[in-house]
Amino acid sequence: MKRIIVDFKKLTPEILSLLVEKYPDGYDDDNVITFKNAKNETVEAVEVKTEDTIYLVKVSSRLETSMANFDEDDYDDTDFQEPITDLPDKKKFEEEEEEEDEEDHDDHDDEIRKERNDDRDGEE
Repeated sequence: MKRIIVDFKKLTPEILSLLVEKYPDGYDDDNVITFKNAKNETVEAVEVKTEDTIYLVKVSSRLETSMANFDEDDYDDTDFQEPITDLPDKKKFEEEEEEEDEEDHDDHDDEIRKERNDDRDGEE
């Protein structure tokens, strides 16, 4: 079985769902595993298993909040099955970016000219 250490920020909805299922009332100190990682740092984690993997999810206050606020309806897979059709045309998008870059460059040139004129006025 694989053992994977997972940070709260990288939890997938599936792993979060397994955590909520295993610890419906939250976890306590008896559920926390403490170990040293490769950098010799102390890590605290809770364990959740799938068929082929043991996930050690790092413990944090944010993990507790995510578990408390988890709602499977928020992660409905059917929401992601429609193809994205409203993507901008790549060429048009690149042209718009170039125009913005040119405008930014022009603004910068104007600022430099103004600073030079201010410097000249101060010398007189």
